[in-house]
Amino acid sequence: MSIKGVDITVLGGGIAGLASAIALAQRGAVVTVLEQSSALGEVGAGLQIGPNGVAVLEALGLREAAAAVANVPEAVELRDMATSREVARLPMGQTAVQRWGRPYWQFHRADLLAVLASGARAAGVDIRLGHKIETISDIKASVVIAADGVRSAIRAEVFNGQPASFTGQVAWRGIIPAEKLPAGTVKNAATVYMGPGRHLVTYPMRGSSVVNFVAVEERDTWSEEGWNIPDDPENLRRAFAEAGRDVQTILNAVDETFLWGLFNHPYLPRWTKDNVALVGDACHPMLPYLAQGAVMALEDAWVLARELDRAGVPEGLLAYERTCKPRATRVQKAAASNATAYHLRSGPSRLVAHAGLKAISRLAPSVLLARFDWLYGEDVTKGNQ
Repeated sequence: MSIKGVDITVLGGGIAGLASAIALAQRGAVVTVLEQSSALGEVGAGLQIGPNGVAVLEALGLREAAAAVANVPEAVELRDMATSREVARLPMGQTAVQRWGRPYWQFHRADLLAVLASGARAAGVDIRLGHKIETISDIKASVVIAADGVRSAIRAEVFNGQPASFTGQVAWRGIIPAEKLPAGTVKNAATVYMGPGRHLVTYPMRGSSVVNFVAVEERDTWSEEGWNIPDDPENLRRAFAEAGRDVQTILNAVDETFLWGLFNHPYLPRWTKDNVALVGDACHPMLPYLAQGAVMALEDAWVLARELDRAGVPEGLLAYERTCKPRATRVQKAAASNATAYHLRSGPSRLVAHAGLKAISRLAPSVLLARFDWLYGEDVTKGNQ
């Protein structure tokens, strides 16, 4: 069985769609990507790719191109929002390579998309911009891969996707020019400032010329789900008015930000039906507390192409679902649980939790790192042929 010469349409030119297109085309499929936007790329967003995602980029032949635009953080740091004191530190850099076989990377989303788009075109993928599909019946292809994101129309039409529920949390995101911040404000690390009912994540990108931030607040009022909803930076600053000096310094430098609501999506019973498969956020939307949304999309892409090439339709699509669904569900649950850990309210439980993390981080850092072995140590490309 082989997909050589099989016509496959991929809906969506994001990370999931482009990675899927590359993996399929490299196995000989005739792949067309339909993207409704008039251009690929996304302004004002960063993302992190753990070693398990780097494994896929490497297998796709994109490691060198991706490394050229990646930032390699020295650590993941957890800090108290009020004092900026370090609660825990997970070394990355060379430690990640030694423990999990590959580095931990951070990107401007547009830079990673550019690498994937170049790889797709090199593999012979036909990328068509400005193509919006209203219904699955509009697509004439042997296989359809829906990579149309968190608000997937195909999930709703074909898989009876149920409405999402608001988590009671909203997130602001944006990018700050490093020159607007005092030297040393943002280190070469993914830093999480943890406070009661809120947290802030920062990390540098593009040779430390800019700083990405994501700020999350618990609230009762609903916000729309999406990535590009502009908001007044003053609203962000007011939400973090009780934060310490370092957080205030960072947020005072924000000139532009986007706000979106965080939603829980019911787990789908199935990801595939007949000749249609969902990948990435279309089938397993992630809360942004484990930095694995893009990585799971990469894993989906590789496994989908491998299994489809091995067994065809529908058996290969079903094998993809059986392989990826349990792991993605575990990651979804782990990401959701991190919100609780980051947002502990003031009181004895918070003091005990932070003290415990600090002790483990200083006395036995390998114990903290071991908690991520199941995640970062996985390589879905092993035995890939």
